[in-house]
Amino acid sequence: MSDTARLRTRAETEAARLPPLLAEAEHLAGTVLLGEHGRRRSGLGDDFWQYRPVQPGDSLRMIDWRRSARSDAQFVRQREWQVAQSVMLWVDRSASMDFTSLKTGVTKGDRARTLALAVAILLIRAGERVGLTGTALPPRRGEGQILRLTDMLLGPSGEDFGTPEARAMIPHARALFVSDFLGDFDAIEAALFKAADRGIRGVLLQILDPAEESFPFHGRALFESMGASVTHETRKASDLRDRYLGRLAERRARLRALAATTGWQFAPHDTAQSAQAALLWLYRALERRT
Repeated sequence: MSDTARLRTRAETEAARLPPLLAEAEHLAGTVLLGEHGRRRSGLGDDFWQYRPVQPGDSLRMIDWRRSARSDAQFVRQREWQVAQSVMLWVDRSASMDFTSLKTGVTKGDRARTLALAVAILLIRAGERVGLTGTALPPRRGEGQILRLTDMLLGPSGEDFGTPEARAMIPHARALFVSDFLGDFDAIEAALFKAADRGIRGVLLQILDPAEESFPFHGRALFESMGASVTHETRKASDLRDRYLGRLAERRARLRALAATTGWQFAPHDTAQSAQAALLWLYRALERRT
């Protein structure tokens, strides 16, 4: 097969994957009603906000003469503040995110991509700029950016466990990091401190599979990471349950404490839970000016 044919085959394969993810994210985003997006402050913009009486220092051109003609006072027409924010996304594409124990086959990566893209759709349609951390896709507005994000989020899996990408993050932007956060904690901590030093506030969403939450294993078992870099065999898996759950609770507590220290927010989510509830929480969390 020629290089051209191989490229076309690969492109068609990737293109076939785009509509399901985008359609699912669009459907999920449609379940969230857009509010006022927390931006009702006076300033530059196109949308009317309110009238207020003329104050010393106001120029004549600011007076709304039609509204003023209906009373003895003069009024200024204020418009809503509409300065777009930049929101940076990091979605873990490591091999660890390909795991699922569900009969539906929904992996952690599936849920992470769907939630991240649904958040992006809501934010972009509210006038915000959304992009990916790193240098591959800077924040932009518009429907074209949604397609670019979809394409980038379907990139191939990488190493066994993911490390947050904190390069090229815009100062004072907001951010959403989505991962199982089971990798090197020092790397996670370094990325968040780097973001916080640039005035960036955001959300950590830890996505786990129900089996990772409950450890429902008994008898002889072979545990192997998705990339096969970590392997452990035991004859009595149930003996490991309490130790595993203790370490998981410790990791979650450290993530929560790290988020609190850096001014971020943290939430856990497992793939058996409602995606709609997670999306609504994420959207409201990103609206907050933390």
